[in-house]
Amino acid sequence: MRLPPIPDPVRRLLSRLPQYPASAAFTAALTLWLGETLGADAHPELAGKLIRLHVTDAGVTLTFCVTSRGFTPSAAANADLTLAAAAEDFLALALRREDPDTLFFSRRLAMEGDTELGLLVKNSLDALEFRPTLPAPRAVLRLLRSRPP
Repeated sequence: MRLPPIPDPVRRLLSRLPQYPASAAFTAALTLWLGETLGADAHPELAGKLIRLHVTDAGVTLTFCVTSRGFTPSAAANADLTLAAAAEDFLALALRREDPDTLFFSRRLAMEGDTELGLLVKNSLDALEFRPTLPAPRAVLRLLRSRPP
């Protein structure tokens, strides 16, 4: 699945938007999708860790914390782990069409920060037996409304 390139005006606009709203929507979807299997209750060693995803071609950065309830958005300046890749590569990872090692060694996925945490996240994702399906938008909105700002 090839994504069309993000036009420069759209990328410039996205890069200027605040992180928090996008991070909140992303973490709500992630909690519905993987909260029980990848959250801090399932992996206590992830509790309180700040993870940042930087979508390089979109200019979008998402920062979140792993909690016992799943994932919550964060406005923290420093993350424990930052992963950077193009939108298409993150989508390929989510759909399990690409292996993180392949993307990393082909320099399409960059990792900064706690490498042990990066390996833990990678191995936890590799161990999951799931068929990725995106949560329904209605469920994401319901979860967003239930969280305090």
